[in-house]
Amino acid sequence: MKTMNIATKSNKNAKEETKRSSLAFKWVSVVAATITVSFVIFSIAIYSLIRQQLIQNDQGNTEEIVTTFQRRLVEIPDKLEISNVVPQLSPNTNRILNNAPVSNKRENNVFNDDVLATLANRDTTIIIYNLDGEIIFSNGNNVTDRMPDIKDNHVRQLGHTSSGLHLNIYQKIYSDRTHKLTGYLIVDNSMTQTNKILHTIRLWMIGLSLLAIIIFIILSYLVVNIVVVKPIKKMSKISHEINEDPNSQERISNLNRNDELGELANSFNQMLDRMQAYIQQQKQFVGDVSHELRTPVAVIQGHMNLLQRWGKDDPEVLNESINSSLQEANRMKHLIQEMLDLTRAEQIDIQFPNEVTDVNEVLQRTVNNMKMIHPDFRISYDDDLKPHSFIKMYRNHLEQVLIILMDNAIKYSQDRKEVLVDASSDQNSIIITVQDFGEGIALEEQKKIFNRFYRVDKARTREKGGNGLGLSIAQKLVESYHGKISVTSQLGSGSKFKIEFPILKEKQKSS
Repeated sequence: MKTMNIATKSNKNAKEETKRSSLAFKWVSVVAATITVSFVIFSIAIYSLIRQQLIQNDQGNTEEIVTTFQRRLVEIPDKLEISNVVPQLSPNTNRILNNAPVSNKRENNVFNDDVLATLANRDTTIIIYNLDGEIIFSNGNNVTDRMPDIKDNHVRQLGHTSSGLHLNIYQKIYSDRTHKLTGYLIVDNSMTQTNKILHTIRLWMIGLSLLAIIIFIILSYLVVNIVVVKPIKKMSKISHEINEDPNSQERISNLNRNDELGELANSFNQMLDRMQAYIQQQKQFVGDVSHELRTPVAVIQGHMNLLQRWGKDDPEVLNESINSSLQEANRMKHLIQEMLDLTRAEQIDIQFPNEVTDVNEVLQRTVNNMKMIHPDFRISYDDDLKPHSFIKMYRNHLEQVLIILMDNAIKYSQDRKEVLVDASSDQNSIIITVQDFGEGIALEEQKKIFNRFYRVDKARTREKGGNGLGLSIAQKLVESYHGKISVTSQLGSGSKFKIEFPILKEKQKSS
């Protein structure tokens, strides 16, 4: 069974690996297809351009031959025959037909040595027909006796044979004197040199294209694998590790790149940090609940057991048990509410990302409310803020922080009932202080008072109804809005809590 599970897991991993590698295959396939199409289009364009240029050159040369022969043949008044065509051509042409040596003497006529070279060229066949369709002149061997049907005065045909391109020009010959049709001229160009050049170009283009495509495919595979696939595989590996162990501290190393993948890697790491923070919050919440609720639940259960056994028959015991149970239940309710507030304080950036608060307004209202609730205390407010000083914070949260600090100041100031609240600002910050003149906090205790459920004097704190969560909530709220909270205190001289927030500029308020 174990072997089967291992095999199943191996197959699953193989399938996952196949899926991961398919990304590189798809990218390379797209790149290869793009490069192939680009090279094909480029090669076709270049080949067509060269082919067209070579054809035009051959057509021009062939037309020159037709024009040269036509100029000589139109001087013959009667129908073309061997007897009048051959003498009309140059003496050198006659010697070529008779296999006699060619004279080096240049004749002052249209036919010169260049034309003779053309006649000697095997690529070009010149045929002259008389009116009866009989061949009366030809410089080629592979000539059919049957004359093609020539309907127009001048016809140019570019065709394809097994050996490649083939050019034919058909020309009717008219006498300049009588203007009558005297014969037919056909120039057949096999375009051997052009076909060889085009064939060589095709081979080179195909070879170079294949080589370039292979090189680019290899390069694209390496680039895609390094630039894209490798970072994604890292993310996939980290995600599998986190999935198997949610508390794993594995993270994607810095990619050192300022593109979308670099941003994705940073966002991925931030997501993992936040996810694990939520997991820790959940664990801590459950642990805190189970720890802190154990005592009030035990007290209530003890009183209920007492009443069940015999206490319900004693009015004094019954009354005491009911009051104690109600007190513990009420403490549980406040404890749960504070723990929920603490949990929410750790998620401020999600719930209230763009809230803006006027500090003057919240301070004035909160101080006035505390004066009304505690008329026996002297609560002073020294306002050195400019009108409409704003911070980026939800107003209820600022009010909650101020109430926590002022409530603590009142709780621990039983001898000198005085609380001072001060607000000031500098170029970058708004500073709020809450000072009491009560018991004070020892130096070794000052670093611990922001911890959850920590009480300086547990017995007296419980008497005052505290759970040790108020300052933890205040700290979480302040730090969630990028603020700072601190305390300076001395035993017997009171404590001074200071909170500091970045001040919002005019541009930040409007945005």
